[in-house]
Amino acid sequence: MKKKQASRRLIVIGASVGGPATILSLIRELPESTPGIIIVQHLCKGFAAHMADYLDTYCAMKVKEARNGEMVLSGTVYLAGGDRHLKVVKRGGIYYLTYEDGARINGVRPAVDVLFSSAACAGADAMGIILTGFGKDGAQGLLDMRRAGAYTIVQKAESCASSSMPTEAKKTGGAQIELAPHKITACMVLFSEQP
Repeated sequence: MKKKQASRRLIVIGASVGGPATILSLIRELPESTPGIIIVQHLCKGFAAHMADYLDTYCAMKVKEARNGEMVLSGTVYLAGGDRHLKVVKRGGIYYLTYEDGARINGVRPAVDVLFSSAACAGADAMGIILTGFGKDGAQGLLDMRRAGAYTIVQKAESCASSSMPTEAKKTGGAQIELAPHKITACMVLFSEQP
């Protein structure tokens, strides 16, 4: 296995109700050359490591719980853990992950909005995806990403266990396109292959 490189691009994903199965369907066929993927999935405290281990058994990419201060590597999926917000920071052209304490946003912590708003620092080198879920978490963050030049997608409502997160993101104007999960995977591959 060749050494992984710092990821030049980012894919950020937010999900809630129905998310784990949809996330698996999106990432299981992605090659190791895919840019770093960072996920906030609303989970009960303590379940992120278990979900990461489960996903890792099915994917070519390495799936792990995100650690504070680590560099975002290509071919790696990072799942937000704990009861703190996860953010992306860019230093010297390299993306790092950082946790921070803070109030719950949209009733949750970690919040999709916090991750997505921080990922706007990547501009056109980022893709933001809101999947199935209840509530409005991620809507503002996806809009922040779109305004910064990122490519933004929401899951098609008919394929969601709960469609309020994607619907809210569409209402705020953050979503460029609405797609079924298999088409989202195809977009992720195309995004990964851009020079």
